[in-house]
Amino acid sequence: MSRKNEHTRTRILKAALALLESGTAVRMSDIARAAGISRQALYLHFPNRADLLIAATRYLDEISDTDTKLAASRSARRGTERLDAYIEAWGNHIPEVYGVARALLAMRDSDAEAATAWTNRMAAMREGCEAAVWMLARDRDLNPRYGEDQATDLLWTLLSVRGWELLRLECGWSQEAYVAEMKVVARAVLLPPPGGRD
Repeated sequence: MSRKNEHTRTRILKAALALLESGTAVRMSDIARAAGISRQALYLHFPNRADLLIAATRYLDEISDTDTKLAASRSARRGTERLDAYIEAWGNHIPEVYGVARALLAMRDSDAEAATAWTNRMAAMREGCEAAVWMLARDRDLNPRYGEDQATDLLWTLLSVRGWELLRLECGWSQEAYVAEMKVVARAVLLPPPGGRD
């Protein structure tokens, strides 16, 4: 891809993110206008709106340096260490992506492309939960009450954006309290009860 095309693509992604975060319309024509290009030029970069919205959320991960934030989780040697590191990384990532997440959540029931973008990003987040649970199981530190799929479901739900929104914005928890308590709750649910290990 030429430097000019990369620059145009970045402008498009920034325009899409700005529109999502502002809560205004995110039609292809609105994004093209905000990026200062024609709709035809926009379609040269993104054949459809779902692809554009997914690319915009991935771009947000890129500029938020998500890979660096996940490094401690990915390099963890024990399941409990990975669980804590993943909760820390994801929990502190939510405030950075909340504006876009809120917009996609609001649109997804009536907008198939927004729903596709949201599902795509939540599938990626679920993979992180799955990796932490797999490592707990490998270490024989997973609560025997749950299989890996069910434990992943629980962790994925516990760390949902909606849950963060309720605790932080509705209940007034601090960000530090949110992350700390999610670690406590996740361990209480996912690890074997005291005396329950083989």
